[in-house]
Amino acid sequence: MKLGILATDIGPSPLVEQYGSFADMFVKLFDQTDSGFEYTIYSVIDGVFPQDLDQYDGWIITGSVHGAYENLPWMQQLKTLIVQLHEEKRPTVGICFGHQIVAEALGGKVEKFDGGWCLGPHQYQLHGEHYFIPKEIDGFAINAVHQDQVIKKPEVSEVLASSDFCPNAGLIYGDHIVTLQGHPEFSRQYEEALLSLKEGVNFPEDIKNDALSALKDQPLDSAAVAVWLAEFLKAGRV
Repeated sequence: MKLGILATDIGPSPLVEQYGSFADMFVKLFDQTDSGFEYTIYSVIDGVFPQDLDQYDGWIITGSVHGAYENLPWMQQLKTLIVQLHEEKRPTVGICFGHQIVAEALGGKVEKFDGGWCLGPHQYQLHGEHYFIPKEIDGFAINAVHQDQVIKKPEVSEVLASSDFCPNAGLIYGDHIVTLQGHPEFSRQYEEALLSLKEGVNFPEDIKNDALSALKDQPLDSAAVAVWLAEFLKAGRV
């Protein structure tokens, strides 16, 4: 099964050499599920877009330092592509910025949340029953790094996961698009390195320190979430 990864950023440059780009992290994440995926990475942030969607069975949209509301030229083109993926019901997964840009493209609204940052391990509650998630599971924890949120979800979506801090933390669009605000692809080590960077975003010290403390011992369900998303992509292939 072939996946196209729409890379909307590579991540902070000081961390790329050790941990890889955001797209590389998805390759590593899904390779751990033994799903046998093959990948092609498109740097859409640099204007590089796929020309033939039929070459791929599914799509991943990565995170980014950018806000989905910035409406840069490459974002406008990406939104057009997202509408096409939705209309043609092509299996797609969006993470963080990917979650937000899908919402923006399909009628939702993203804003910088006045409640501030969400950093470190975060617990989410699942809503409804979904064939790709075991019935006995009612929640999951993965790493998060965001201040922007989907404030208004698109009418064509349903809430898949939420928390008190982030009510629209996971959205599902029919049986072909799933998006999550959190980062299953961010390992414990990467999240710690990201929050500890001396350059880039200046996270609030108290929230950052709480997140770094939680990273030491709070369980993460990233591996399980990767399996769910892989099952979703495989089941929805066109």
